[in-house]
Amino acid sequence: MAKWGEGDPRWIVEERPDATNVNNWHWTEKNACAWSQEKIKELFKDFKIEGDKVSVTITDIETCEGEAVVNNRKGKLIFFYEWNLVLKWVSMEDKEIEGKINIPNLSEENDISEVDIEITLKNSNDEGENVKHFLHTKGKEFIRERLKAYVTALKQEFTKGMILPKKDENQAITKNCKTAINVKAQMNTTIVSNNKTPGYKISTTTVKQQQKFQCRAQEFFNIFTTIEMVQAFTKGPVRLEPKKEGKFELFGGNVHGEFVDLSPTKIVQKWRCKHWPEGHFSEVILDISEKSDHTEVDLTQTGVPAGDEESTKENWDRYYWDAIKRTFGFAYFM
Repeated sequence: MAKWGEGDPRWIVEERPDATNVNNWHWTEKNACAWSQEKIKELFKDFKIEGDKVSVTITDIETCEGEAVVNNRKGKLIFFYEWNLVLKWVSMEDKEIEGKINIPNLSEENDISEVDIEITLKNSNDEGENVKHFLHTKGKEFIRERLKAYVTALKQEFTKGMILPKKDENQAITKNCKTAINVKAQMNTTIVSNNKTPGYKISTTTVKQQQKFQCRAQEFFNIFTTIEMVQAFTKGPVRLEPKKEGKFELFGGNVHGEFVDLSPTKIVQKWRCKHWPEGHFSEVILDISEKSDHTEVDLTQTGVPAGDEESTKENWDRYYWDAIKRTFGFAYFM
């Protein structure tokens, strides 16, 4: 399915206003970055921390960097968020006493109680050290409560509407879904209703790309053949049998196939998108070549339906290359 209003990335079925993700079967993804930044500012700006005759106010969110994404697979929500926060504070008793609160590792990998909270003081003096001590010993719990409120809002407030009504729960929505699917099928003949063989010859094309990664060839090979690493860059559950004739299934089943051949220098896959005509596979060849300071990867994909050429290129860039570089820190070559 296409992301509504943004090109044609079909490997992940994005949330759509016409509710075509019937029974929540497909993997849907919702970007929570902008919402999260606003929510964090709302929770912390002008927030007061008081106790032991000390009153501190958060005056500004100096840094709010990171990302947040929510995925829905078969009605199960999966959360990914990672934030680096820097908050500016000032003592209400003495405006000269001020500092910062650094939170470098707010993520789903860490329990709120494990999140690092560092307190710094702009100018050190006895009064300032007392305020800093209060924030370090007791103020951190106030901060953790705010962080917990953000995570709770992300899971409850932001995700409203992500799990769509099942087909038998709302007949009107189901009828609208069918209508929308029929219209979409007329607009794009590469989508075949009910996955039945179309009964005509499919016009295909070849996609070629070259990428450079700042890693060893073996490391890149491991990314495609180690289930934990594949799960890391696809941000979801996968099926992976890294052997000849072994099956693989990514992005909630929207990409699947089997390994034809694999070695540290070459990976060959029988590969298809779920929306392609039933039984139609392309061939993906990844040639992996280690250079003196990087690894070069040449992609050749033959048998891509002609109407899907551009979306296939975009999806390799978005869901493979960019995701791999971002997840494993293999850097971009300019």
